[in-house]
Amino acid sequence: MTTSTPPKKILVIDIGGTNLKVLATGRRTMEKFASGPKMTPQAMTADILAGTAGWEYDAISIGYPGPVKNERPIVEPFNLGKGWVKFDYEKAFGKPVKVINDAAMQALGSYEGGRMLFLGLGTGLGSALVIDGVLQPLELAHLPYKNGKTFEQHVGLAGMKHYGKRKWRKIVADVAMRLRFATQTDYAVLGGGNSRLLKVLPPDCRLGQNSNAFLGGFRIWESEAKSKKRAAGKL
Repeated sequence: MTTSTPPKKILVIDIGGTNLKVLATGRRTMEKFASGPKMTPQAMTADILAGTAGWEYDAISIGYPGPVKNERPIVEPFNLGKGWVKFDYEKAFGKPVKVINDAAMQALGSYEGGRMLFLGLGTGLGSALVIDGVLQPLELAHLPYKNGKTFEQHVGLAGMKHYGKRKWRKIVADVAMRLRFATQTDYAVLGGGNSRLLKVLPPDCRLGQNSNAFLGGFRIWESEAKSKKRAAGKL
């Protein structure tokens, strides 16, 4: 569902393998709900509707831990229960809903102008581009890198455990440099939970903040409204 003007109050849901994090426009503190391998979309909806009873919001943004196309998940999540691809989120919540890849949502919230590459260093590798305010989710994680392994196998959690933190940091710097050059971006933002382990940042890179995912969830509705105006020749 789309709207002609951005909603005034938005509920943002950031889905993780351990927790769901929730924040709404005008609220200062987020709420957490346990997730995990038994968490289905039905259970998520029930938990959030009960836990946010009394909150005011007009629309919902969901950061989903997997590929998303046309605002719908296209692959079941690795660390959660099943049923996410075919689930009707708008019917369940009774509100307009946008589903976006979680790395893309954090990327949009991290954006500060120009051409930006976002790399999310977590269990895997999330990635997205934002160019002149336009978001483009990417799937770079499974592209080949070195020694018959992918980018994700080197800079994800498994890579860090295999190589050790010292070598992993050097690999992250090399990967960031290669991907930033390939995408011709002005700078890269390194986010995700493991980015905090970096001691020295690669050139033209800065650290992201996990809280930027919420900002991205708010911005996605503004971005849609701007895109519509641009398409109509009003910008």
